[in-house]
Parts: sequence; C-alpha cells; structure tokens
Amino acid sequence: MTDLVDRPAAADANGFENTETSAIETSALNVDVAALGEQLLGRWADARRRSREFMKDPAMWRDPALGMDEHRERVLGQLKLLVENGSVHRAFPKKFGGDDDHGGFLAAFEEIVTADPSLQIKSGVQWGLFASAILHLGTESHHERFLPAALSLEVPGAFAMTETGHGSDVASIGTTATYDEAADEFVIHTPFRAAWKDYLGNAALHGTAAVVFAQLITKGVNHGVHAFYVPIRDENGFLPGVGGEDDGLKGGLNGIDNGRLHFTHVRVPRTNLLDRYGHVAEGGQYTSPIESPGRRFFTMIGTLVQGRVSLDGASVVASKMALMIAVRYAAARRQFADGTDRGEVTLLDYQRHQRRLLPRLAATYAMSFAHETLLEKFHAVFSGADDTDDDRQELETLAAALKTFSTWKALDILQESREACGGSGFLAENRLTGLRADFDIYVTFEGDNNVLLQLVGKRLMSDYARRFAKADAGALASLVAGQVGDVAINRSGLRALAQKVADFGSTARSIGYVRGTDAQRQLLTDRVESMVAELAGHLREVGKLPAEEAAALFNRHQNDLITAARAHSELLEWEAFTEALDEVTDADTKQVLTWLRDLFGFTLIEDNLDWYLLHGRLSAPRARAITDYIDDRLLPRLRPHAVDLVDAFGYEPEHLRAPNATSAERERQEEARAYYRDLEATGLAPVMEKAPKKASKKG
Repeated sequence: MTDLVDRPAAADANGFENTETSAIETSALNVDVAALGEQLLGRWADARRRSREFMKDPAMWRDPALGMDEHRERVLGQLKLLVENGSVHRAFPKKFGGDDDHGGFLAAFEEIVTADPSLQIKSGVQWGLFASAILHLGTESHHERFLPAALSLEVPGAFAMTETGHGSDVASIGTTATYDEAADEFVIHTPFRAAWKDYLGNAALHGTAAVVFAQLITKGVNHGVHAFYVPIRDENGFLPGVGGEDDGLKGGLNGIDNGRLHFTHVRVPRTNLLDRYGHVAEGGQYTSPIESPGRRFFTMIGTLVQGRVSLDGASVVASKMALMIAVRYAAARRQFADGTDRGEVTLLDYQRHQRRLLPRLAATYAMSFAHETLLEKFHAVFSGADDTDDDRQELETLAAALKTFSTWKALDILQESREACGGSGFLAENRLTGLRADFDIYVTFEGDNNVLLQLVGKRLMSDYARRFAKADAGALASLVAGQVGDVAINRSGLRALAQKVADFGSTARSIGYVRGTDAQRQLLTDRVESMVAELAGHLREVGKLPAEEAAALFNRHQNDLITAARAHSELLEWEAFTEALDEVTDADTKQVLTWLRDLFGFTLIEDNLDWYLLHGRLSAPRARAITDYIDDRLLPRLRPHAVDLVDAFGYEPEHLRAPNATSAERERQEEARAYYRDLEATGLAPVMEKAPKKASKKG
C-alpha cells in the first residue's frame, strides 16, 4: 500500500557527527513489512487473519447513517452471523463445539473492532461475559443446562454485576440472594434504587437471561458475592418480579442495548447458583473449596479477567487503525509552500506533525507487543498450563496495568489522529470521530482505570498483595514498610551517573550516556522502584495510628500510589517492546524498530522530566539533550519509514473504510500540480503580485 503516498526527499545530516547514521543512510534502510506484520500478528496469527477476513464482509460493517434503534437491531443480526460463521465457540470445551483455545478466541474477538466496536462489545457481553461466567463459575450441570443456548444465541444474556451505586467496588453491591430452605430456592432482591443493576449490555431489549451477582445469604450469614443464573424475559416481556429501564442514547457504542435491571423477590432454583467456588446444600449449609471469603471473592472475579485483556487488545487495534489513517493521510496531504520550486510540503515532513504522530506510533508498537505477552499469560492460565494462585494474581495485575495504559493511550491516539487529519478527520466517513466516541467508555468499564492502578500499586509494594483487599490502612502500611524498605535510590547507580559524569556541549556525546537499552531500562525502572520506596517511607508509621487516622494518611498518598502504578505500566510496555526486538532477524527492520523503541522510551522519560530532574537522576543539560535527540535524530530517522511501519499493521481498505487513507488525496494533489504545470507551460499563468516588483528592483 506504500504506493498510495508520497515519499520525502532525503534530508541532510543536520550537522551531526559522522559517527551518527545520516538521514540519507536512514532512507536507504528497507523495512521488511511482511515479516514485521507477521510478528505483530503474534502467536494467534491465523485466528486474527480469519477474523479480519470475515470482517471485510459489508454485512458486518457499521452503518453510520443508522439511528440507535436500527443500529441495535443490525448488531443483533450480526451476532447471529458470528454464530453461523463459527466465530464464537473457540474458547469453549470441545463437547460444546469449541477448541479450548482461549488465546485464539480473544485474538479473533479483538479484530471485530474493525467492523464495529458495538459488535465487538455486544459479542463480548454474550460470549466473553455471560457464557464465560457460566463456564468458569458454574459446574458441569450448569454447562449442560445453560451453555448450548448461550453459545447459539438462543438465549441472549446479560452480565448483571455493576450497580448504579457500586461499579468497580463489586464486593459492596447491594443486591441479595437469600436462600429459602422451605422452597429450596434463592430469592433475588434489589432492596434500594442504588442496587439496580446498571449499564448492562443486552438488558434493555434483547436479553432473556442474566448472570446476576448478589450477596449470598443462607442461615442468616452473608457469604459474599456469588453469581446466579436468572431468567429475565420471555416473548411477552419481563418475567414477574423483574423490571428495568433502557439506558438510552450514550456517548458511543449505541449498537448495544444497555439497560438497568431490578429484582423484587425473584425466585430461582437453588441449583441456579453457579457454585464452582461456593455451594449451598438443600438444607442451606454453605461450603466452599476456598476457606477465605476475600480470597474466594477475588478468585471468582479473577476468572472474568478476560474482559480487561480483550479491552487492552481492542485498544491496540483501534490505535493501529487510527494511525494507519492519520499517517497515510499525512504522507500524501500537502500544505504550505517551502520557498522552493518543489511546491507544497507533505504534512509528515513537518517536524511538528512528526512529533504528533511518530511517538504515538512508537507507543502503539509497544502496546501491541505487550498485549501479545498478556495474551500468552491469559492462555496459559485459562488452559490450565500455568494455573496457580500466583499465576492468576500475576495475570490480573498485568491485565490491570496494560488495560489502563492502552485504553488511555487509545483515546489520545484517536484524538490526535483526528486533529492531524484536519477537517477530513472530523468527517464521519473517515471513522476517527466514531471510534473516539466508542472508545471513550473503555477507560472506565471492566474497571475504572484509576481503581485498577490502585490495585497494581498495592501489588507493586508487596508479594502479599492478595492480603491488601481485606487489610485496613494500618495493615497495608505494615506490609509495605516490611517488604519494600528503602530501595533503588542508591542502588541503581543513576544518582552517580547524574552527579559524576560531566555533560558536554555536543548533543551526541551528552545523550550517549543514556541512549542504550540498559540505560533506558535503568532510568525507567529506577523511577518505579524509587516511587514505591518513597511511598513506603511516608506510610511507615501508619500502623501505629488509630484506624481513622491511618486511613486518612493512606488517602493522602493515594495519588502517589496510582502514579507509581502508572509508571510501572509504562515500564511493562517498554520491556515488551525491547523483548520483541530480539525476535527481529532482518537487520534493517531491527534498526528501524530500535529507533522506534528508543523514541518510545525517551518520550516516557521526557514526559516525566520533572521527576528525573527533582530526584537528581538527570541533569538539566542531559534532559535537554533527550529532547534534542528526539527532534533532531529520531524523528528524521523514522520519517522515511512511517508508512511502512503503519502498513505492517496489515489492515486493508475494507477494514479502515476511510477515504482519506486511500490514494484519493494523492490523486487530488497530483491533479492540482498537473494543472499548474500545464498552466505555466501555456504561458497563460498570471504573474504573482510580488514578481514584477522584484524584477523592477533588479533593473
């Protein structure tokens, strides 16, 4: 697809030392687009390719002209096409027509974003949440009774966890399920308005059953949150005791019928309790294979981590699409004369435009490689290959960390790509505004990003993270202080680097001390470790305080905790990119990707220069050298390869469906240039106003 855009003429070396790769040498490098594209597809390349091929069918595409009601019905019809195509069973047991391929299921599922994010999320509700909850929280009898209809879409289902009054804090939901011994039934009840289940896909119209999360009460004891299979509708509407509302028009994803549900003493059989982790016998006796209520709760919730994993992957797909559109447009679109007879300049030749798009391209590569690492971990846990408590906790923490980075970054990339395309980016036909609206919610559903980062931060501070969920602030602080101590600040050697090594006037010599892989890793790692150690120091005495004061002290440092976790997420992305470089065999491609990785790493450092300067990790001259190195070296080196780097994402015109990413812009530019050339050749071209004045002065 590289023939659809203009390539820049080779630039000069900008006066930098001869030891540096010149821009001419940079242009001579050839990225192996096919091999790079294959690497980006990852372990489940075939699943992604098959999904992408299916998404090229216009029957699967979003029609932006449809209103909410029509859009919802179209998406429901598309779900049926997914079933007919055999796209939904991959993660489920072979006896139900599946392949037990959990990683392949998510890899294929993420690619549905190219057709319509509403379709991706609604299919995620049906098979990634509703059916998966039956699979992972239920036992064999539940699988036999409920899974076939869920998989075939005979029973569209809702995943009724979130409540109006409690979103990310699932442990505190208000809905109850009280066991009635005489009837051998559970009574599902929402005792107040804030306990209504809310924002549920399939709840407003299409769902006929729901997996409902409620506080399980038997013999007067609350055993915490458990899941129940609850029918909610038949052909005549809501069943007795069930009610609800339509959430109506949303900021995006309007192909999904989100709604609210409430229950007034709704009875279901005792056997509708999905009881893999908690069972109630006929007489009301509760038993569980997991003795600790807190550990039991997090084990149950942890089985549903695939939602966060899939959002991370979907965000990567959306970022790739946005940058393919924006970079290809910028490589063809010309604006403003450069003072020579070459005519107008392509947008991507402007440094500012490179600054807008290329660091985000680097971040997208990091996100893509990191997601494949997450997908491998997810598959290992859910296939049973590596399924210990530690493995599940590691997966949950990794998913929380990467989901926060990628969903926030996707919004940033979509918005900047929209602006970088100017007016054409605002047209619905070029999809960027629609994608931006649809992805807005990704940062708060399946866990609000700030809440998820708090989870990551707590686990950063101790290997005993699972104890934090039930610990008060004093217990948490004791764990932190005991496990972390005063680390990293003097251990890393970066303080000595900043204080003892002289800075030089030459950008090349000054940047050399922090340019390598090890130095970047040290800078990024030291920031995380030092922030955690500093936080532990602030909380060291909190265990001696009364509970209320301890909680207040911890709350004062909550932002520090979240900031440290965010830095950790950035480090994980950088590490994944760095590890991926080892898999690249083509020398030219590896060099270009190394520059791209460096751009990602230095951008992370540049974005946080205040921390590095205040903590003595970098001197002011070296900090300035980093910015100069990005602007004067990395951006010019990467500019000639920008189109190849986005083409490696592998999306075809049927996936992008953005006219400004096609040859149309180049053709318009060529038509304009041909017009002026022909006009000049005829001698009929008007003389510019300034031209006669210049001629008379020379005379």
